[in-house]
Amino acid sequence: MDLLYFVLFVSTLIFIHEFGHFVFAKLFGVKVLTFSIGFGPKVLKVRGKETEYCIGLLPFGGFVKMLEEGKAEEPILPEDKPRTFESMALWKRVVIVLAGPAMNLVFPIALYMSVYLEDREFLPPTVGAVFPGKPADGQLFAGDVILAIDGEAVQSFPDVQKTFARRPGMPMRVTVDRDGKTVDVTVTPADETEVIEPRELELFEHVGRVGIAPTFAAPVIGIARTDTPAYRAGLRTFDRITAVNGRKVESFVDLQRVLSQNKGDNVVLTYVRPVNVSALGGLCDIAVLEPGIASLAPRPRAEGTVVREGDPEGRARDVFERTGIESSEMYAAFVPQGSSEWQAGLRAADRITHLDGREQRMWKVDRRGGQVLDDTTMVGQLLKEPNRVHELVWTRDGQRMSGTFQLRKERWEELGQPYERYVFRTTHWLPRAPAKLVPNPSPVFYAVRRGLEETRNAIKFILVGFVRIAQGRVSLATVSGPITLYDVAGDAGARGATYFVWAMAVTSVNLGLINLLPIPVLDGGHLLLFSIEWVRRKPVSLRTRALSSLVGMSVLVLLMLVAFKNDVSRKWDVITTQVRDIVN
Repeated sequence: MDLLYFVLFVSTLIFIHEFGHFVFAKLFGVKVLTFSIGFGPKVLKVRGKETEYCIGLLPFGGFVKMLEEGKAEEPILPEDKPRTFESMALWKRVVIVLAGPAMNLVFPIALYMSVYLEDREFLPPTVGAVFPGKPADGQLFAGDVILAIDGEAVQSFPDVQKTFARRPGMPMRVTVDRDGKTVDVTVTPADETEVIEPRELELFEHVGRVGIAPTFAAPVIGIARTDTPAYRAGLRTFDRITAVNGRKVESFVDLQRVLSQNKGDNVVLTYVRPVNVSALGGLCDIAVLEPGIASLAPRPRAEGTVVREGDPEGRARDVFERTGIESSEMYAAFVPQGSSEWQAGLRAADRITHLDGREQRMWKVDRRGGQVLDDTTMVGQLLKEPNRVHELVWTRDGQRMSGTFQLRKERWEELGQPYERYVFRTTHWLPRAPAKLVPNPSPVFYAVRRGLEETRNAIKFILVGFVRIAQGRVSLATVSGPITLYDVAGDAGARGATYFVWAMAVTSVNLGLINLLPIPVLDGGHLLLFSIEWVRRKPVSLRTRALSSLVGMSVLVLLMLVAFKNDVSRKWDVITTQVRDIVN
């Protein structure tokens, strides 16, 4: 199947490229002799009125052969001379040559559109989590529903992100629904710098962010002390509450609301508890969720104490004081034995309170499409100073404990480029609650906009890559050839149509930009000669064109050898293993 995916992948991109040349040549009246996809022996050939359409055996390229005086094998008939490529006005020749790369840059828009047309639903404009130390901290709370920003209604969380991103550093009025009441708050998005991966390209983007996430924490609880009603009821840290008095709860916010409404009566909590068991004969450990029921007797609320509606912080405090229940956010779920944290004394179910003297409220943030430099979560703070020794403070059954540790450093190589990272191996467990999606109000307009944005980003990404290679900041070992392309096509095809289309879009942009490089025999080389012709007011001589083609071909062969060498280097272990197996 990999071969089929590769042929389909490459042939489609070549067809799009050559079709651009072909269409504009025909449009301007140039006589096209051959339209070929692939090189070598012809496996399929169809003769048209004046053009031969064929498919070559080797799908590594293609060509459109036009009638040219300098390359004609036979004398050109008088009636065909006005239809030669050279007879066209200079601007028409530029358009014909430019049409191939242009098609490769336009085609991805359609490909990306086909992917984004599937986005029929979005996450709602709700606040599921607020990051500590961010502009929204203390202004917005989990459970808030954002109705409008500066008077502009928002329909989904992507709308919220886009609105904040456009105005970093500018105060914005945010209208929210909080516990059934409409509340206006002022939030100023922080001007955050996002690093686009891979970091070697040194691509940065400035966006406005307030520090909120759309998904809610699941009702997984943490119990810090053994003298609380929750512990006495048999509940334990990492129990996931599924119902309260038979009423289903899906998020920790829902759980807090229900428990806060209790006036001291016993409540029945249904839960599932993760229990570690060995599987596959001890080869791995898995967590099995065991169901249970607990009867919880919350402490009565102190006389005169009132929990106001629209006060999420007061509600959380009330639930914790009366039941001992809080979120499992800062509880360690797994501490690798022998790790630096383990040696410091940290164990599973411990509640982390401070890092380097600073109070901690959030473990980490999972980001997509870039890494935010100003990450105020615990893991984010660790990664800001990965080389130093850190002090960690935690509680175990209410007792304060502390220790020092260092992050683990990992190194590896990918596509000939060395990489390294620091990791905090201890993990927590706080799954997200299922979100109720909202419909996309204008799927076609959304798909067109996202198609243009993704194509623009791909062009910028690849152009910066060219510049970084020329500057020597990115190794030539990252240049890939047909073997890597074969792997990319096969892997993308195996993962599904969306991945295949996405990979084809990026590769199409790459192909279009490479063809615009000012190397003779490439389209960019032809455009360079046309520029010289425009300056000199006369065509470049045949001898000069022949010499430039020879130089251009030499450069291309050299680049192909480098790419092939890189491909073989990456596959060397696989190749030697297969050869060894054949020999043995």
